[in-house]
Amino acid sequence: MARPYQMVPYALSTADGQRTLGFLFTVTGKERTVVSLMHPREMAITHYLVPFVLDAGCACWVQGPRSIGNDLRLEHEIALLDVAAGMSHLRDLGYERIVLLGNSGGAGLYTFYNQQALTPRELRIARTPAGRPTLLGEVPMPEVDGMILVSPHPGQGKLLMSGLDASVVDEQDPMRADPALDPFAAANGYDAQTGQARYAPGFVTRYREAQAARVTHIDAHARALLQAKQEAHRRVKAGTASEVERRVAAHAPVFTVWRTDADLRAWDTTLDPSDRKPGSLWGRDPFVSNWGSVGFARVVTPESWLSTWSGLSSNASLDKTLGSLHQPTLLIEYTGDQCTFPAEIRAIYEQIPAADKRHLRVRGNHHGMALGRDEEPGQRVAGRHIVEWLRETMV
Repeated sequence: MARPYQMVPYALSTADGQRTLGFLFTVTGKERTVVSLMHPREMAITHYLVPFVLDAGCACWVQGPRSIGNDLRLEHEIALLDVAAGMSHLRDLGYERIVLLGNSGGAGLYTFYNQQALTPRELRIARTPAGRPTLLGEVPMPEVDGMILVSPHPGQGKLLMSGLDASVVDEQDPMRADPALDPFAAANGYDAQTGQARYAPGFVTRYREAQAARVTHIDAHARALLQAKQEAHRRVKAGTASEVERRVAAHAPVFTVWRTDADLRAWDTTLDPSDRKPGSLWGRDPFVSNWGSVGFARVVTPESWLSTWSGLSSNASLDKTLGSLHQPTLLIEYTGDQCTFPAEIRAIYEQIPAADKRHLRVRGNHHGMALGRDEEPGQRVAGRHIVEWLRETMV
C-alpha cells in the first residue's frame, strides 16, 4: 500500500467567480482513470481511501468546497459549481474515465451532480429552493463514468429530519418539550442509566410524523424571512422603502436549529437492527449532543436550510437523484453505521437503476473504524473491495 506518489495542488475558478481547491494524487503520471473524492463541508485530503485508489492504478482527485468547515451558507445547487469546476479540470487534464467516490454526505453531492450533468442544460434546476439563480444551465458539467458510494446516507436533509427532536414546541426555546414526544423521557421508553431505549411502535409513528411537521414549520419560517427580505428589496429598488425596510433588504438572516440529534434508532437498536452500538454519530450522551452547541444544522441561513437541511425542500436527497445513476456503481455499507441504517441502504441500492451495480457489506462504524478491539478496521476491507472493483471495471 505504501508507494511513492506525487501530489499537485490546483486552485480552480468556478462559474460564479469563486474558488475551489483540489489536490491530484498520482503514482506514475500515466493513469487514465481518476477517482474523485469530495464532501460538501469538508476537505478530505487525508481520506483513508486515497491510498487504495492509488493502489488500484488510478489517480485520485481530492477536492474541497468553497467554504471548508463552514456550512452556514451551504446551498447544494451552488456547490455543484465547485464540482463542475473540478470535473472540467480533470477532463482538461486528459483523463479518459472519471469515477465519483461519495462518502457519507459526499454521496448526496455527487449523485446530485450526476443527475444535473445528465439533464439537458435547459432543464437543469434554474433556481435554488430559496430562489437564487443557480447558473447550472450555463455551466459545462462533464459526465462521469462510474460511482462509488461508501456509507451513504439519504441526503443531508433526510438525515437531519430523522434526527430532529420531535418534542420541540418552541424553536426559540431549546428547553421546552412536549412530554408525549420526548424521546429521552422514561415514560416513552428511554433508560438514562443504560443510555438505551425501547420505543413502542405507536410512539415511533407519532414521533416520525411530528419530525416532518417540525421540518414543515422551519421551512415556513425560512420562507417568511426570505419573503420579508425580497419585499423590502423591491421597495428599495422602487425608491419607496422606509429606513427599516432598507435595513431589512440588506440584512442576511441567520437562525439556530436546536436539538438535532434525536434519531430514535440511535438509542433503540432494535429499530432496524444492525451491528451498531447505542448512541449517535456525535456520541452516547444525547443530553450533550442534542442540546450542545455542536451538531448538524445548528446555525443556518434560510437559503442553506431550504437547499441542504430541509428533508422536504432540498433537491439533493438521494431519492430525488438516484434515478439518474445508470453508470457502474459500487455501494459499500458499514454494518455498524450509526448514521445510516440497513433499511436506508437497501432503499438506496434498490433505487439505483444501473444494470451494473454491486452492494457489499463490511463490518465497521460510519467512518469504517473497527467494531471490536481485535477486528481489522472496516476501512481496510472496504479499500480492498474498491481496489478490486476499480481494476475489474475502470482500469
